[in-house]
Amino acid sequence: MDWITGLNKTMDYIEAHLSGEIDYEQLARLACCSSYHYQRMFAYMAGVSLGEYIRRRRMSVAAADLQGGEKVLEVALKYGYQSPTAFNRAFQSVHGLPPSALRETGASVKAFPPLHFTITIKGVEQMEYRIEKRGPFRVVGVSTAIDKDMEKNFDKIPLFWGQAAADGVIEKLAGMMDAQPMGILGVCACTGEEEWRYWIAAASTRQDAALEEFTVPAAVWAVFPGSGTNQSIQELERRVLTEWLPSSGYEYGNAPDIEVYLNADPQDSKYEVWIPVVKK
Repeated sequence: MDWITGLNKTMDYIEAHLSGEIDYEQLARLACCSSYHYQRMFAYMAGVSLGEYIRRRRMSVAAADLQGGEKVLEVALKYGYQSPTAFNRAFQSVHGLPPSALRETGASVKAFPPLHFTITIKGVEQMEYRIEKRGPFRVVGVSTAIDKDMEKNFDKIPLFWGQAAADGVIEKLAGMMDAQPMGILGVCACTGEEEWRYWIAAASTRQDAALEEFTVPAAVWAVFPGSGTNQSIQELERRVLTEWLPSSGYEYGNAPDIEVYLNADPQDSKYEVWIPVVKK
């Protein structure tokens, strides 16, 4: 199924379930990828996280309901808020005013229409990449559980990197690297129904009782090199997912995403983005 068609099916599902439970796994099934990959692609293509988009849509239709005469408590419960306080907080974060203000003549609110995805042809800017087939490989490092709502991990993962640097873990991993890919790895092991974990690791055959082990499964990888600040890797990932993948003839495979940091200079970083792919 065409990727854009799948994305628009997920938009239809969200609209049909604004006043009920929105199942992220069902969204992923409609888009023919994992929940993790769907949320990443959505955020890059829409410019907001999936959770924030759903919140804006719910508060947009909630405003219309309130303007139509429905009571605040009724609307709060309708859109999944168990208390007026939580609903007030969400409503004000989107509209900049409390729900009660809609009783005042002339109160303005914001409208957030449903998204619809289309293909836009832009000027071509080259992207360097290679396709690499690899068997399973072992990594050692530290890991942390992450939430299946990716919005909740935006602060957690950078803090995890900061803690690993402060504890000397990254320096230790640099000394243990003896296998490919040679670099400090950020591994998102977020496939299937099992617990999602994020790893800071190195490919290694060595043993260290203080470190955890993880086996990255065999996969075909699309590998994209880049350089710049550590923040610029996010722009490369955005281009890979929004420009390269939809027209590549590939789709996401069932394996982790990997960031490979090839040097330690945060202002002149060399890195690679590895995404698992399968032929359509």
